[in-house]
Amino acid sequence: MRVITGLARGRKLRTLDGNDVRPTTDMVKESMFSIIQFDIEGRSVLDLFSGCGQLGIEAISRGAKEAVFIDKSKQSAAVTLENIKSVGFEDKCKVYNKDYAAFLLGCSQKFDIVFLDPPYSTGVLGQALSKLDCVLKDTSVVICEHPFGEEMPDSVGNLNLYRNYKYGKLAVTVYKRGDVDG
Repeated sequence: MRVITGLARGRKLRTLDGNDVRPTTDMVKESMFSIIQFDIEGRSVLDLFSGCGQLGIEAISRGAKEAVFIDKSKQSAAVTLENIKSVGFEDKCKVYNKDYAAFLLGCSQKFDIVFLDPPYSTGVLGQALSKLDCVLKDTSVVICEHPFGEEMPDSVGNLNLYRNYKYGKLAVTVYKRGDVDG
């Protein structure tokens, strides 16, 4: 796994061994960032269920101002911090070893871009979507990775479905806050 482009282009990122963490493939990651390519520069990013931190790190590499990484696994939080240090982004990143719901409940910061890639088929994705409103700006974009076939709602709170994309057995659903005219 590597950073695709930007300041840290080509830098390898470490991930945990085993089946507990499922890193986003380069193809899907490249597609996600193509969707938001004009929305990254100078923005604040929340990488919820960060795993090894590759989505937030990619965002920083592409010009995001800051990224916050949340994962309840101590091992994932440690690997995320290690990856951030390996690419030299410590001054732009914060890592929290915390449950997503507890983080959202106590967070006063607002984010422009949120990545959601929770464990599949657990119901956590829908729960997380329903709790995001408190950390979103008026123009926020939320990008969800999930198994193809998992039903995603047309709207959740102030988020409205913008687009769905299919990549083999995976899907990416993009939500925007407020009206989604195109």
